[in-house]
Amino acid sequence: MDQWKNRVAVVTGASSGIGAALVKDLVKAGMITVGLARRVDRIEALKKELPENLRFNLHAMKCDVSQEEEIIRVFELIDAKFNGIDVLINNAGVIRDTALIDADNSTPIREVIDTNVMGLVFCTREAYKSMEKHGRNSHVVHINSIVGQYFLGMVSQPSLNIYPPSKFAVTAITEIHRQEFIRSKKHIKVSSVSPGVVLTDIFLPEHRDLIPQGPHLLPEDISASVLHILGTPPHVQIHELTIKPFGEMI
Repeated sequence: MDQWKNRVAVVTGASSGIGAALVKDLVKAGMITVGLARRVDRIEALKKELPENLRFNLHAMKCDVSQEEEIIRVFELIDAKFNGIDVLINNAGVIRDTALIDADNSTPIREVIDTNVMGLVFCTREAYKSMEKHGRNSHVVHINSIVGQYFLGMVSQPSLNIYPPSKFAVTAITEIHRQEFIRSKKHIKVSSVSPGVVLTDIFLPEHRDLIPQGPHLLPEDISASVLHILGTPPHVQIHELTIKPFGEMI
């Protein structure tokens, strides 16, 4: 991670779960880290979990990534304030429990697509503007899911509706980004990280029955793998990393 010392990382969905683990680990690795979330007070609270001499390198900014205009405003602010963006981790994601055939399901379906797909696309677009302008080696990481590789639906369980398709989209978008970054002639890597079940706040209390039985991953496990990806030398690009808890039978 020495190549990223004093460079700027942006993490979406940074108020809890994988995002919270990521911002803490990136700061400890020497990066100036900007955490984006709707609940900025939670990111501010994370500073207390950092060594006192590192807390000044964690910055919280309010941003709902389902809103394109907020993304544009915040990324312009970050670029101006921190002299560019070097690493973007698209972590924000939501699950909503409704079947595709349910009546009146447009709101939860749009929430998933607007956050998991459109938010990722627009955040990457805005980060690329900064990366292109400053011309430094950069890296984009998409937090994907194993359900973006193959669907694990079961007839007896509640429907995840549009969540798996949103992650299948991330898998395809990762490859499109890879090709577009190559054509841009800029040294920008892109990686997809696809965990199995991670115990995070994405499973709201009313959605606890969506958590499969068996071993689970922790947010810190995913953060450690992201730092491994970022730590690869310039000529190495990990395109897809799938992470499962040991003993998982799925």
